[in-house]
Amino acid sequence: MGDFRLLWAARTISVFGTWLLVVAVPAHVYLLTGSYMAAGLALAAEFLPPVLLGPFAGVVVDRWDRRRVMMAADVLRAAALALLLLARDPGDLWLVYVALVVESTGTVVFRPAAQAHTPVVVGTGTALSGANALNSITDGVARLAGAPLGVALLGLVGFEALVLIDMASYLVSVGLIALMSKRATTTTARGVGKELAEGLAFLKKERTASSLLVVSSVFLAANASLSALLVPFGMTTLGGIGPVGLVMSGLGVGFLLGAPLTRLLVDRLRTGPLLAAALVATAVGFVLLFSSRSMTSAVPAAVLIGLAGSAVLVVTQTAVQRVTPTDVLGRISAVMFTGEAVATFVGALAGPALAETTSPRTAAYTACAITLLSAVYAARSTPSVHQSFAR
Repeated sequence: MGDFRLLWAARTISVFGTWLLVVAVPAHVYLLTGSYMAAGLALAAEFLPPVLLGPFAGVVVDRWDRRRVMMAADVLRAAALALLLLARDPGDLWLVYVALVVESTGTVVFRPAAQAHTPVVVGTGTALSGANALNSITDGVARLAGAPLGVALLGLVGFEALVLIDMASYLVSVGLIALMSKRATTTTARGVGKELAEGLAFLKKERTASSLLVVSSVFLAANASLSALLVPFGMTTLGGIGPVGLVMSGLGVGFLLGAPLTRLLVDRLRTGPLLAAALVATAVGFVLLFSSRSMTSAVPAAVLIGLAGSAVLVVTQTAVQRVTPTDVLGRISAVMFTGEAVATFVGALAGPALAETTSPRTAAYTACAITLLSAVYAARSTPSVHQSFAR
């Protein structure tokens, strides 16, 4: 379990650093431009590389040493963030988008590598759901502390300092991963096309993984449209960037509450109904949030969203890891991430576009309706997954 602690620590530090910028980057873009669409493009830019490169990243993850893959990805992400330091006026906005695209390219490789390596170091039994729940708790802590701290530092030391902190977090992650034991996680190269075909063939025949791909993609399209609206909505309706940070903290509290609860339920309840219930709760939370006119109602809604969102992530990730053999898990994880990225890319553009042609509330309610449709599909189409599937 020592390797998992190192992997978890590396992921925690880099995720925490990233959350310092979650509010700061779209706020920086919005302040530079005053445009919902420009802020939405900042989110969309992060998901362009997964759309284009995701499946190929899976081949890399399954073919090469995953430790070195993660280390190289972190170095790339740290270097990309340096471009943000040069964006000082609307004419420099393209540098923000380039930085986000390059940073996301590193994430495209790091995420499936970390996900595929987790079952290698902890197994596929109850320890796996525990590891995924711990990662979800980590995300909750990052949301809880990172967003408001980023807002505070933005006012105290400025945007550039936040960027430097995030760059440092990636470099610390490199050092921690370097301490992990070397493990045989590579496969024999058989050609990119053939390896991609093998991964897609497995996904086609494995009903659980294919159903979860559909559910997560539809859900994340809706979620991305709402995420793209959240910062401008908070700044114009809830009172500024400070309230946005508090809403992000509410999401973090929800993640902290949801992760241990999901850890208990994911090994006991049927996957489809559990996932559907979490999606319905997420939709309700977003309706309440975008109907809010004060922090008194916005923060509890954010807590509900975080709790339900944590369940969606843990249930989906654990189920995919349990039904997928280790030697193809990198490719399947990458395909899942690609589907999510396509959906997020579309949602990040569609939400702001609908908001500007109609209203932010109409865009939000449309996304919530789509989330409810994904819940119906999850209840009807996702088979149960138990520990007996572990391999």
